[in-house]
Amino acid sequence: MKQLRHLISALVLLVVVMSCNSNRDHPTPITENNVKPDELYKKYNLDKISLPPGFSISVFAELPNARSMCWGAKGTLFVGNRDGENVYAVVDDNKDGKADEVYKIGSNLHSPNGVAFRNGSLYVAEINRIIRYDNIEDKLGAPPAPVVVTDKYPDRSHHGWKYIAFGPDDKLYVPVGAPCNVCEEKDSIFATITRMNPDGSNLEIFAKGIRNSVGFDWNPETKELWFTDNGRDQMGDDKPFCELNYAPAKGMHFGFPYCHQGDILDPEFGVNKNCADYVAPARKLGPHVAPLGMRFYNGSNFPSTYKNQIFIAEHGSWNRSIPIGYQVTVAKMQGNKVVDYTPFATGWLQKDGTVLGRPVDIKIAEDGAMLVSDDYKGAIYRIAYNK
Repeated sequence: MKQLRHLISALVLLVVVMSCNSNRDHPTPITENNVKPDELYKKYNLDKISLPPGFSISVFAELPNARSMCWGAKGTLFVGNRDGENVYAVVDDNKDGKADEVYKIGSNLHSPNGVAFRNGSLYVAEINRIIRYDNIEDKLGAPPAPVVVTDKYPDRSHHGWKYIAFGPDDKLYVPVGAPCNVCEEKDSIFATITRMNPDGSNLEIFAKGIRNSVGFDWNPETKELWFTDNGRDQMGDDKPFCELNYAPAKGMHFGFPYCHQGDILDPEFGVNKNCADYVAPARKLGPHVAPLGMRFYNGSNFPSTYKNQIFIAEHGSWNRSIPIGYQVTVAKMQGNKVVDYTPFATGWLQKDGTVLGRPVDIKIAEDGAMLVSDDYKGAIYRIAYNK
């Protein structure tokens, strides 16, 4: 009996040790999303969102101040935020279009808005630096200390939050917004889109004259850059328009602070300037609609008419007497020309002025559904076509 008791004790100890080791290897996520889909649908007023026939919308995840997004190689959705100190990792284990687990990545970060993924590493853009978390998808519960890729960016917070992405040339593209409403800064890095090697070397300005871009993508057929840009304030409700721009080559100047929307000279900085000297927008989007994330649709879920068309998240005006934006729109393309621009998902701005959400970024899921982040309500929506 004594030997049996010792054997039982040893087995119990072994089970406890194995359990502890298991918990270290697979830590508990900070959030387990167990709310029923119909409850989330009501909570986020998704019955008020209008979509083209055949489309539906649901809540993919709940996240505070959800901003820019990127996919990891193993299907993890990484999400930055502008006002918090963490980046989030969202996991949909059973691939049912609803997040199962949410993890926090990093701490005490400075507006970690931008996220990008390359070769197993998560790149995060803070105000003045780019950091990197290596082998991150295998360490979601216990992230490694970040590696500083570069800390050469200005520490000015006005328009300092960043969207980042790797281009077809394997360079990391990083915008630097103007540190003002409208100004002419001596430091040439402001009001630009820059790019660098993945290790932070060879930092250069790719395009300039860009007030504040918080979203860009490359045409999947031509591999050329397109980006959104937010127009200046304090010129009235109806001007200037925000922009969708096309940058097929390095060195182009898009007008800021001298010319706005391609045809309006700035009342102060446009003196003795000519709008014809700068690149006009591919499409004027509307006054103060605040276009942020944009994405060429390259999935297989939507009807074929949407293939390689540009979807844009309009965050919405904040100082216009009659609000505008607060929707997802689609720019219809023919080659490198925008031939139409129409609403796709609307209703986050109600007719009485009530705001139900503010779209920020757009990503296409592996199954072809579209994810839309909302920093106002703290959610990520999933839009799918019901074949």
